[in-house]
Amino acid sequence: MPLRRRRLVFLLFLALACSGRGAGAETTSGNATSPPLSCSELSRVCTAFLAFPAAGAAANASVLESMFDASPGDLTADAAASPGYAFVRKNCSCLASRTYLANTTYTVPSAAPPNATAAEVAAAAYAGLAVPPPGGAAHRPPRPSAVVALHLLCGCSSGPWNYLLSYVGADGDTVESLSSRFGASMDAIEATNDMAGPDPINTGKVYYIPLNSVPGQPYSEKSPAPAFAPSPQNTLSEISDHHPARFPYGWVIGSMGVAFALIAIALLVVVMCKFFQYNHQVPDNQRKSPDQPMSHDFRLLKSGSFCYDSGRYLCCQFGNAKKSRKGAGDHRINVPKGMVVDVFDREKPIVFTYEEILESTDLFSDANLLGHGTYGSVYYGVLRDQEVAIKKMTATNAKEFIVEMKVLCKVHHASLVELIGYAASKDELFLVYEYSQKGSLKNHLHDPQSKGYTSLSWIYRVQIALDAARGLEYIHEHTKDHYVHRDIKSSNILLDGSFRAKISDFGLAKLAVRSNDAEASVTKVVGTFGYLAPEYLRDGLATSKCDVYAFGVVLFELISGKEAITKTDAISAGSNSERRSLASVMLTALRNCHNPACVGTLKDCIDPNLMELYPHDCIYQMAMLAKQCVDEDPVLRPDMKQAVITLSQILLSSIEWEATLGGNSQVFSGLVAGR
Repeated sequence: MPLRRRRLVFLLFLALACSGRGAGAETTSGNATSPPLSCSELSRVCTAFLAFPAAGAAANASVLESMFDASPGDLTADAAASPGYAFVRKNCSCLASRTYLANTTYTVPSAAPPNATAAEVAAAAYAGLAVPPPGGAAHRPPRPSAVVALHLLCGCSSGPWNYLLSYVGADGDTVESLSSRFGASMDAIEATNDMAGPDPINTGKVYYIPLNSVPGQPYSEKSPAPAFAPSPQNTLSEISDHHPARFPYGWVIGSMGVAFALIAIALLVVVMCKFFQYNHQVPDNQRKSPDQPMSHDFRLLKSGSFCYDSGRYLCCQFGNAKKSRKGAGDHRINVPKGMVVDVFDREKPIVFTYEEILESTDLFSDANLLGHGTYGSVYYGVLRDQEVAIKKMTATNAKEFIVEMKVLCKVHHASLVELIGYAASKDELFLVYEYSQKGSLKNHLHDPQSKGYTSLSWIYRVQIALDAARGLEYIHEHTKDHYVHRDIKSSNILLDGSFRAKISDFGLAKLAVRSNDAEASVTKVVGTFGYLAPEYLRDGLATSKCDVYAFGVVLFELISGKEAITKTDAISAGSNSERRSLASVMLTALRNCHNPACVGTLKDCIDPNLMELYPHDCIYQMAMLAKQCVDEDPVLRPDMKQAVITLSQILLSSIEWEATLGGNSQVFSGLVAGR
């Protein structure tokens, strides 16, 4: 009994600290009485929300992102509620247990007591919103910094509502108060939760609130109370109380008139300075008449600011145009009309000088060469005390340069490489990216030892696949303008110092078109053979399903360690080896594979660098996902949202499998948590 009491006291304290309300103990215990919402369609996937009482350390955005495996854009807040709530967007799916659940992982804190199980610690941290999967490491004593796989209680709407919000009942809640707070009718709340009538809300039980719009406002870590704004009546009364004399309206109006006059004079001075500067800087023989064609040049400035000439020699005056080397002239290149303004009017990447680029790469020495891309070479450099990767392109690739600038200036995600800035010389263009310390995925898969790279464990391969899938899902579905990458391959997936993946090389990206859009224009087929979808090769129509096909080939690479175009031994004796696509080789091998038991017969198709240290059921699931992605019919391919959900489940199962090995040094990868 004393041991049990100590455990209950700890859970009560931890729940109070995490939830910020007195009902924390009931919430913790509420997990046992809050079964998941049942479902019937196993393929059903939807967007759901969870209401988490964010107080104290739990209000930190990075903490919430880690706990719920969410990105910053998935968090909103309701600062007006007491306590404040953070709303977390999750992909909710109908699992094999025929219940709606979402997946996440939880890192056990170092202060966790040894007498509580990891499941109890995790359940208290999530204030009743999470349950551990049956069996596994969650029901063992907690090990500090251990990663625990968890299911989040979520739901998909079966009625006319867009979303369901998972909410844990608190003291004082009623159906009426929830209806008022979330804007849902009382009848809808009762019907969704199978309530016979206006039953009381049980503290600690999970309820599903139907919503038609995203709850809350953009999340900020600190939501200060709004400052008191006195009403006009109060303001006038205070003025009359403190200033019984007549209010000096004449003085105020006169002061405002003087201020406007000074502003007008200042604007006039600026306009005249620009006019004289224009007359002084541009020789008469270089001024263009209105009949002359307009050119669009962009030139490199001494301090970062992008300038272009639109026929009137407009130049930003933040520094003088600088010459890169003696005799090199001013560094201008002609860019096709209309390609520059849209990019740089709104976005401001850093402008580097040509001298900085030369110095950072040691004059583009071979020792700094990282690799060759589709449209240029990539070099390592150190710019302004920051490690960077610099893509060197010729001026003939100005179109690809502008496309990549246009995309990367607008899209920002943890799984996409970040653009830092750019530079230009007379004949060359340069894009400056964040540096990925571990190089490309290709180098770690295809004969890595001969190239001086390490092979990847199974866990790292699944995490890399999930990161890349999230990056593609982002550009396909979550950006204002949806994009198709058109060149997804293992060499364009870069790895940072923690082996987290980032998609790079957006020079071929295009605005996405629907696969059934009859008016969509057919484009020139670009990309890399072995990764090109059959309908893209046939029709030249790039859709998001083309990226899905290429991603499936990358999954086959992760499983097999082979290249997208691979050599196979010919059947007839004495004949030369033939080149086949990896997709066709893997599909042939998987033709008679219908369950995880067949994985043992696929040994020749699995990367020997894995040394058979992988869970058979997980590698089978990834192979089946890859098979779906490379289906001949693009309609039958999953979208990247479905791929993210499947890979999240594979990662959680792989983490559980790795935990059962007891930290085998040959396979232990550090159990990375999602982001």
